[in-house]
Amino acid sequence: MNFQIIPAIDLMHGKCVRLYKGEYSQKTEYFISPTEQAKIFENEGADLIHVVDLDGAKAGKPRNLQTIAKIRGEIKIPIEVGGGVRKIEDAEKLFEIGINRIILGTLAIKQPKLLKEFLAKFGAKKIVVGLDAKEGGMKLATHGWKEKTKLDVIDFAEELEKIGVKRIIYTDIARDGTLTFPNFDVNERLVNTTNLKVIASGGVTDIEHLRILKRVGCEGAILGKALYENEISVAEIKANL
Repeated sequence: MNFQIIPAIDLMHGKCVRLYKGEYSQKTEYFISPTEQAKIFENEGADLIHVVDLDGAKAGKPRNLQTIAKIRGEIKIPIEVGGGVRKIEDAEKLFEIGINRIILGTLAIKQPKLLKEFLAKFGAKKIVVGLDAKEGGMKLATHGWKEKTKLDVIDFAEELEKIGVKRIIYTDIARDGTLTFPNFDVNERLVNTTNLKVIASGGVTDIEHLRILKRVGCEGAILGKALYENEISVAEIKANL
């Protein structure tokens, strides 16, 4: 299985940023442009780019379409986009500018009927559901990670599979942006409990983390802060994984 290396570009006001544990008040801004950063990731061998519209996640509708379109125009590898996609029209705008797949988070949890409409209209290959969790990585959160629910990650993943979802991104919020380590246990449970393709996110810092995630059966992993803080590079990962 080809284990995918997926660098993240988180956008706020058209700029690259990283948050600490999803807190908007604890952001680090990077001075390289999102477009240039995407080109570097592509040149180093990234399999696809994970773009999050943080302004969109907060507002409940996409806010960085112009920047996302610029990124799409400069690179050839696939791009997935999440953050504020709450309507069919939001997705249509992203697909029109050439985005390969979209990530649904809050909508998937709060509006399961609408999720089914997305799947019916665009097909499961173009839809990824983001499962972002707190409390040991087990309780789902919504609305840009601000609102906690009582929904169990594993139980909800099983329900998603039943309605036709094929791929999820699992993020343990407490580890995101911390340069610690991923929640290996929950990622492995998701792989073993469902037939979903699981992409790991949150706390991925080094080659050994990636080897473990690959071994437990994840489809790939998203890396953010570790790349921006030069803890590791996509090129180094590709050469040694």
